[in-house]
Amino acid sequence: MPKILYTAFDIVPSPKGASTHILHNIRGLVNSQFDVHLITPNDGLLPPEDTIDGAQVTRISQDLSQNFLARAVHFGKSISSHLAIHPEYDVVHFRNIWDGFQIAQNKKRYGYKTLFEVNGLPSIELKYHYPGLDADLLSKIKEQEIATLHLSDAIICPSRVTRDYIASLGLSRKLVTVIPNGVSPSDFSASPLPLRGERVPVLLYIGTLADWQGLDIVVRSLPKVLEQQAVRLQIVGRGRSRQRKMLAKQIRKLGIEEHVIVQPAVPHHEIPALITNADICVAPLSLNDRNVTQGACPIKLLEYMAAGRPLLASNMPIVRELVREDVDALLFSPSDPEDLTCQTLALLNDFELSKRLAESASQRALTKFTWHESQKKLLKVYKKLLGD
Repeated sequence: MPKILYTAFDIVPSPKGASTHILHNIRGLVNSQFDVHLITPNDGLLPPEDTIDGAQVTRISQDLSQNFLARAVHFGKSISSHLAIHPEYDVVHFRNIWDGFQIAQNKKRYGYKTLFEVNGLPSIELKYHYPGLDADLLSKIKEQEIATLHLSDAIICPSRVTRDYIASLGLSRKLVTVIPNGVSPSDFSASPLPLRGERVPVLLYIGTLADWQGLDIVVRSLPKVLEQQAVRLQIVGRGRSRQRKMLAKQIRKLGIEEHVIVQPAVPHHEIPALITNADICVAPLSLNDRNVTQGACPIKLLEYMAAGRPLLASNMPIVRELVREDVDALLFSPSDPEDLTCQTLALLNDFELSKRLAESASQRALTKFTWHESQKKLLKVYKKLLGD
């Protein structure tokens, strides 16, 4: 039975999409008879040792008074110490450079293969979380990312945009396997759309309040929508204090407080009910390097689709990898609130269009983008790594 170390600087379980992704990867590996040991940070509430879906889980304590980088470095050192004591792994699967750089450097010493799961790169993403971060530091981080990529035996990523960016850093495309995120049909299945006219329609956004998500575009479009159609915007997600304050300030400035509800993140099992209660779901990704250059594969977009809700999304490559314009969703020009207003009103005023898009999107998500399909692709990468 191959022994796998899976490391992730993410709290598991949690409402974040990263946690959902990790849990489904683990299930696929365990179900295929891999001995999996997951190591993640501890949030101070979860047990230090645990078992999830047949995988052993170790959670590394962290000093929450320290900044992100200090905690990330501490996590990396903890992984290095663990490998020094437990050099028996066949594959070490990692999601970040904080521990991944040392893991990749030590692969010959300990005899394991390395798998780098690239969902996001800190040289691109950190500046959105921490504005004003030192440019020299980001440059050093990028150097470490490139080194880690070149040292890795295999690389997986969730979109073709991400693969192309990795290849632009001098990597062979043959090393990079695209494995899109997915949905679980047992959790997300289509339900009838709420009938129009019986209540105020709900426009739903689920996800983080990070700047790259484009929530400001939705908020800016709302006054124009309200001029023609009553609607309620529901925002559900985690965000830093700075992000929540900026969002609240924008909502107040536009005078739309009574039409917007902002709620904290909820456990993943509560998301299907939120979507079922919505009339339209939105994925308003901004036009920036995180989405356009690095790429991503928004889990929320796939969950909206699977649950059978009409979708409004930014017209950009990472979205078009998942949906067909005017078949599965209406797409609007990124960062253009006027275009979003037009597309929103098109759905609000045409129930049959909403129904057609929702049905097509649900069928597409539940056949082409399931976690089962993702797991099968991941297992092929593992078999190749292990020489099976």
